[in-house]
Amino acid sequence: MADEQNRPKDAKQRQRDEHRAADPESGPLTTDQGVVVDHTDDSLQAGERGPTLLEDFHFREKITRFDHERIPERVVHARGAGAYGYFEPYESCSRFTRAAFLQDPSVRTPVFVRFSTVQGPRGSADTVRDVRGFATKFFTSEGNYDLVGNNFPVFFIQDGIKFPDFVHAVKPEPHNEIPTGASAHDTLWDFVSLQPETLHTIMWLMSDRAIPRSFRMMQGFGVHTFRFVTADGHGTFVKFHWKPKLGVHSLVWDEAQECMGRDPDFNRRDLWDAIESGAYPEYELGVQLVSEEDEFAFDFDLLDATKIIPEEQVPVQPIGRMVLDRNPDNFFAETEQIAFHTANIVPGIDFTNDPLLQARNFSYLDTQLIRLGGPNFAQIPVNRPVAPVRTNHRDGFHQSAIHRGVSYTENSLTGGCPAIAGAGGEAFSHYAERVDGAKIRKRSPSFEDHYSQAALFWNSMSGWEREHIVQAFRFELGKVATMSVRERVVAELANVDAELTAAVAAGIGVATPPAAAGGGAAGGGASSGRAASPALSQENLPGDGSIRFRQIAVLVTDGVDADQIGRLKAALGGDGAVVEALAPQDGTVTASDGGDMPVDRALPTVASVLYDAVILPDGPAGALASAAEGAALRFVRDAYRHGKPVGALGSGVGTLAELEPGVRLAADSGGVEVDRGVITDRSTGGPSQEFHRAFASAVAAHRDRSRPSLRG
Repeated sequence: MADEQNRPKDAKQRQRDEHRAADPESGPLTTDQGVVVDHTDDSLQAGERGPTLLEDFHFREKITRFDHERIPERVVHARGAGAYGYFEPYESCSRFTRAAFLQDPSVRTPVFVRFSTVQGPRGSADTVRDVRGFATKFFTSEGNYDLVGNNFPVFFIQDGIKFPDFVHAVKPEPHNEIPTGASAHDTLWDFVSLQPETLHTIMWLMSDRAIPRSFRMMQGFGVHTFRFVTADGHGTFVKFHWKPKLGVHSLVWDEAQECMGRDPDFNRRDLWDAIESGAYPEYELGVQLVSEEDEFAFDFDLLDATKIIPEEQVPVQPIGRMVLDRNPDNFFAETEQIAFHTANIVPGIDFTNDPLLQARNFSYLDTQLIRLGGPNFAQIPVNRPVAPVRTNHRDGFHQSAIHRGVSYTENSLTGGCPAIAGAGGEAFSHYAERVDGAKIRKRSPSFEDHYSQAALFWNSMSGWEREHIVQAFRFELGKVATMSVRERVVAELANVDAELTAAVAAGIGVATPPAAAGGGAAGGGASSGRAASPALSQENLPGDGSIRFRQIAVLVTDGVDADQIGRLKAALGGDGAVVEALAPQDGTVTASDGGDMPVDRALPTVASVLYDAVILPDGPAGALASAAEGAALRFVRDAYRHGKPVGALGSGVGTLAELEPGVRLAADSGGVEVDRGVITDRSTGGPSQEFHRAFASAVAAHRDRSRPSLRG
């Protein structure tokens, strides 16, 4: 009975504890993200008598919170996948930023990362050709910091006022709502053909970067040029880079299309299963730093989001690492309700005047207000800062805090709390930058070169990457019904590269423009000089050699050597790979010793596109009862055609020769033979250490690009 009486008291105490961080008497005034504020009576403006600036996130949050104390209903958001983890710096970054989470290597900052496709709705497939979002929320001691990036370092447009036009163009066409999760249609390419600034990002979209093998093997970029600010107010321009430890690897287009049917959740499942298995994805955070004195030292504008800083000019400096080690408990509550905003920054990080970034600083907050049903979305657990929050915001839908006292500054009734922080110290302070100029709608001439970096990207690609880009253009433009749109796109490509233009034109039935037919690119600059940046090619981003959570299929049937299968699983599984035995039917197969060997999956339920490599093992009856067995035949031939590692042991070598004629095999005398990602060993038993090393190395390399059968 006493316990029953105590329960209400315990509940009230827990409630008081939960809301203590919101007590206005416990510290200085903050934003909803927990960033301490030192001034709340004047908005940020261009000069004492100038216009209010869009980047004043405290003003916009304050007035928008008031405007939305009565709110519209919530709207669902795009498809994504997320995970929790932590970030830790390698060393103090105090020489270029005061941001607290970049100072102490012993401090781990919690993070939540959301990966997403851009164009399609929640019901679309993972492996569509699209940009991928790579957004990271850092729950820092100074408030939430959101690095809202993509897997491309550039974007399609230069000014955010054109963002609605771009999105309307790339979304399904308005008359029939087709296509879903795809960019191969008239309205996108009509927009591209009339907006040359899109070309650089279009080159990335047509490359294999647009169809990543895994979120674990995908780069991320902050896209914009931001500012680091030191404790004494010194600014440095910065671009952010996420680099996966496993290397940067992609699907080929044929794989991507089949994955849409075989497993539309291919990337989401891979991320979830990898974390559940303990194969935690890891990324290195790097920065490109440019001193303010060098702002105009480049042949492009640092504020132009359609441009990169080539790494050969400004190397990427690694400053920390991020590990994703926990899956969400509830997709809706966490992955769907996570709210990112480019203006969620902390002391030590600030904006530049990039016109696309300035627009995003308005748009993201406005979007979250509608998408999450009102202004209190920062109170949702997945968005809640670890830093204390003390505001005068009140009411609105989904208000969960129980406020006491008055709700204005200044006041005398609660001792003046929450008080304004003193200048400097813990409070956020905007970087002091002189701003002069007439109020006009005009883009700087420094933004006018739309072709040089598109050509730089093309020039930096290896042969197979160029081949896939041509095939992607042919596929996309081949679905455009309006011939004049095809012709305009090809005419724009003539400003990038003559070889590219001629190859695309020949595949889509339009004439090669005179500029391209003459053997040069009208754009000049990077194209005519053949300037290249090797850092842009996936061929130069192999990763750390790990095969963690790579999916390896072993094709088995009656008569297989079960002991060898066990050794394969132990050896490759010890390297972190997932090895599965696939048979023509589920259940078990009869091993060569007469016992039953469990089967992981039945061949008819899977496909080569869902695996990274395949092995045909040894056995008196061979790995397959018949080389004509349909599912096995297709499995091996698809793996070989897509350049994936193929291994064969003992009698499995002969089976491989039947299934895929023409491959180079190990000699009859035995020994390991390696040829274009095909690793064979006719000796029985095993696998030998030599086979293991060669096969694991081939898997880490992802695929062999030299096979003549590899086509995008």
